[in-house]
Amino acid sequence: MTGTILFTIACLVVLGLLFSVVLYFVAQKFKVEEDPRIEIVESIMPGANCGGCGHAGCHAFAEAVVKAPSVEGFFCPVGGNATMAKVAAALGQEAVEKEPMVAVVRCNGSFGNRAKTNQYDGYASCKVMSALYTGDTACKYGCLGLGDCVSACKFGAIKVNPEKGIAEVDENKCTSCGACVKACPKGVIEIRPKGKNGRRVCVSCVNKDKGAVTRKACSVGCIGCGKCAKACPFEAITVENNVAYIDFTKCKSCRKCVAECPTGAINAVNFPTPLPPKPAPAATPAPAPQNETENK
Repeated sequence: MTGTILFTIACLVVLGLLFSVVLYFVAQKFKVEEDPRIEIVESIMPGANCGGCGHAGCHAFAEAVVKAPSVEGFFCPVGGNATMAKVAAALGQEAVEKEPMVAVVRCNGSFGNRAKTNQYDGYASCKVMSALYTGDTACKYGCLGLGDCVSACKFGAIKVNPEKGIAEVDENKCTSCGACVKACPKGVIEIRPKGKNGRRVCVSCVNKDKGAVTRKACSVGCIGCGKCAKACPFEAITVENNVAYIDFTKCKSCRKCVAECPTGAINAVNFPTPLPPKPAPAATPAPAPQNETENK
């Protein structure tokens, strides 16, 4: 009996060694040599693996950028221009600097501006809430305030203001990775340029309802009146589906649209001084009375 057990064990050991040798030679025959530059580029990356670059992670990004003819079209939102400059240098190239971007919540429907019409008592998720019904206010387009974007952000750059009930972005922490954009079922978050000195102008509304319906749902909603588009000297504003949108590639931050908006749906961010009031129209001077002597 003991001899049989020992023989069985010996056979298993021999088979294990045989299979190991076969697998070794197969691995050697079919192994793929990885470009050593991939490891170098990956070591330069921040290691966030956030997917904001459009790839599955930092390693996938490194593989793609090494295999590409140039670094043009590649950008790491977490590392920014500094990281891309190092990546380009490691590959013997030069990187073109890109304008810093930031996530912008295009909704200003706080509790004071957008009253609740019902109470949601389900699972605390914007995605779940949006799938069940339009929301707990009369606006079916605005921020739901349950924090899917907060959970998606790996950098702690976004939170839901408990006093307002809408998401807010910390510009100093935001890497513009776009995770919050993907997480928002209402599509109220957009990646936009930070602007010169962090100053930018944006329509904080995505409501596509007609003006009267929008105004009833939110006191600061865009009613699609088009006054901002008419006031813009750079043709940076269009009104489609009853809501205005500012093209950041054309906007010069003159803020004329801010002054024209009757609902306050357009926000000017980080400007040091408030917008000057519109000048009152000049009064037409009354004609001077004629001298009686001259009349004679």
